[in-house]
Amino acid sequence: MAPVYRSKPDALQALFGRPRGVVIGVIHLQALPGSPEYRGEPIDTIVDAALADAGRYARGGVHGLIIENHGDIPFAKPDDLGPETAAVMAVITDRVRRELALPLGVNVLANGAHHALAVAQAGGAGFVRVNQWANAYVANEGILEGPAASATRYRSNLHAQHVHVFTDVHVKHGAHAITADRSLEELTRDLEFFDADAVIVTGQRTGDGADVGELRTVRAATQLPLLVGSGVTEANVAEILSVAGGVIVASALKEEGVWWAPVAEERVRSFMRVVAGVDTA
Repeated sequence: MAPVYRSKPDALQALFGRPRGVVIGVIHLQALPGSPEYRGEPIDTIVDAALADAGRYARGGVHGLIIENHGDIPFAKPDDLGPETAAVMAVITDRVRRELALPLGVNVLANGAHHALAVAQAGGAGFVRVNQWANAYVANEGILEGPAASATRYRSNLHAQHVHVFTDVHVKHGAHAITADRSLEELTRDLEFFDADAVIVTGQRTGDGADVGELRTVRAATQLPLLVGSGVTEANVAEILSVAGGVIVASALKEEGVWWAPVAEERVRSFMRVVAGVDTA
């Protein structure tokens, strides 16, 4: 298959020092100022909870972390996100970076590419996750359009070209009727054409596993690094890493396996022992 964009350095190798077998733990932040569940807690309380989860992940052996405002349910569309979200996330990202020598990413929900780039630049993160980078889909929040054109210009204005963009294909929690006349292969190639650095495959919602057949289809369609971003467990991680270069995991590493609970350090250690036994050559 002919390339659709010039070759670039492998983002997983650049960020994590390895092109395969990468495990990224998700820090699900508590509700932030401006969100429905925020009740005026001191920012230090939110920061301390994030640092505690980050420490458990780090001691468990993950290769990197991504900081996400998952406590801000229901998520706002990008134009409705206030500056307070980016401000608090930048503070937290900086604090985690200073505490732990791990590569960091940022995901501002829902689809807040510009906010995420600002947070990454201010807080010292090396990548952002943007769930819809190209085209459009119908999300829980309504219609979300890919922000690649404006976000790449904003990244350039920030002199933040070092911040990599990880983006989903067939993003979870959504319907894709708008692009139903385009194949999964073409949707994947659209991400590469619009200068993404890595592609993420997910299941239908948080905690749902990705379809391995779909994963193989995406793998064959792009030269970019490939990750799975939902539903990864000890039971399926070996099969996933036989195709993908890395995983983004949270629920399986939380107490009782639910996303809103604290990270369970022993679950992380157990998961990483399984990963260590996977042949990713």
